[in-house]
Amino acid sequence: MPQSAKLADGHDDARPWQTGFLGQTGQLEVANGRYVDAVGIVGRCEARDAAAVKKARPKILGIF
Repeated sequence: MPQSAKLADGHDDARPWQTGFLGQTGQLEVANGRYVDAVGIVGRCEARDAAAVKKARPKILGIF
């Protein structure tokens, strides 16, 4: 438990249970960053797959 943690009003009576959550403060930002990364990866994979399917389609008379 960090010794520098104090309540906004200066009291220490609720400090033990509040300081237990200090390590979780940045976890939402970490999770959001991972979500954005995953969405980007899926988007790039879908674009790559769509390009591969388009390229692999048979052409009529070699032009369509």
